[in-house]
Amino acid sequence: MKTVLVTGATGFLGRHLVENLLERREAAVRLLCRRRRSWTGPGEVEIVEGDILDPQAVERAVAGVSGIFHLAGLVSRDPAKAALLFDTHIRGTGNLCRSALAHRRPKIVLVSSSGTIAASRAPRIYTEDSPYSVDLGGRWPYYLSKIYQEKLALSYFAHHQLPVVVVNPSLLLGPGDERLSSTGDVALFLGGHFLNNPGGGLNFVDVRDAAAAVATALNTGVPGRRYLIGGHNMTVKEFFALLERISGMPAPRWSLPERWSRAGAALLRWLYDWVGTTYPVDDVTVEMGYRFWYFDSARAQAELGLRPRPAEETLRDTVDYLRQRAVSSPPH
Repeated sequence: MKTVLVTGATGFLGRHLVENLLERREAAVRLLCRRRRSWTGPGEVEIVEGDILDPQAVERAVAGVSGIFHLAGLVSRDPAKAALLFDTHIRGTGNLCRSALAHRRPKIVLVSSSGTIAASRAPRIYTEDSPYSVDLGGRWPYYLSKIYQEKLALSYFAHHQLPVVVVNPSLLLGPGDERLSSTGDVALFLGGHFLNNPGGGLNFVDVRDAAAAVATALNTGVPGRRYLIGGHNMTVKEFFALLERISGMPAPRWSLPERWSRAGAALLRWLYDWVGTTYPVDDVTVEMGYRFWYFDSARAQAELGLRPRPAEETLRDTVDYLRQRAVSSPPH
């Protein structure tokens, strides 16, 4: 039986991907994990202990596999973590690609982000043929590091014929985000921390639908191509209104200009700090709320079988999961 490798399996998308792969029973599943005990999902997996930044550990994990899903990475909006973001996403991907060249050139599905392409100050629908969003997405270390990660991986396809497919999911929502790496903004909404309706727009996709499309990419994804994986484009105001209807938590009624929103958030951070606590909405979150993240997923629907479920179902499952965990804001 063939074996596929998954890096980043303990993350939100990674866990759902592993479950999807096990359900398909097309290949045995091997995981690269820092610690064996960090994997608490289904037990029918092989675990190689090690870090994506350790070339020898990556060599052990890659040996003998027929396909690789590369999800290992760091999700952070904190500019202070820029060096760690670049190290993890770029050096780690380099380790993986070099090992793949030395071991039968297995097909690699690199999981990036739609923010490398689809980010703008005004409403616009992007596609995979759009250029990288260096001018806007590149303002934030996370997205800039993912842009360079994609470029590095695709250079191995261009210069070494290593079969690399890039998938670009949008905001992932749904149940099971233990670290709140992706559903943190919904947790902030449920906690009543958003006091303003920013003027931007977003795209989100159910993590279960994204996992199914990522799994399919190993079989039907075309090497050298990118695939935008999304579900629903809507304004932040529409998103908040839908959350209000599902959760019963009132949405913000104000719609302030960005500069006023920044000033208000700064004042709240000062006041919270003065009383010995932390206001959980940072400047990056405010700024991103005034940008647009719209795109078209037609290619992923045609070639990867992406079938986004209704927005209401995804948000209801997200809210239910967060409330079961009694979460009202992401950890700091």
